Amino acid sequence: MKISVNIECTPEEARSFFGMPDVSAIQKEMLEQVKDRVQAGIADLEPEALMKMWMPFGADNWQQMMQSFWQKAKDDK
Repeated sequence: MKISVNIECTPEEARSFFGMPDVSAIQKEMLEQVKDRVQAGIADLEPEALMKMWMPFGADNWQQMMQSFWQKAKDDK
């Protein structure tokens, strides 16, 4: 024997029926914190900040390193 029961109710009604706490205020606060952190992290995605992160020694030192690699490759021939 199989019995199916369909109940139409909102999530708030279901939570209160099962005695679960209303966490919407905490959820809203946590989402605001996540939003603030994401917005702060977006600033790190600007091209200048990315280049500083990827090349901490600066573009000039990067160019010198590449020249020394090329010189070494020419010397090994």
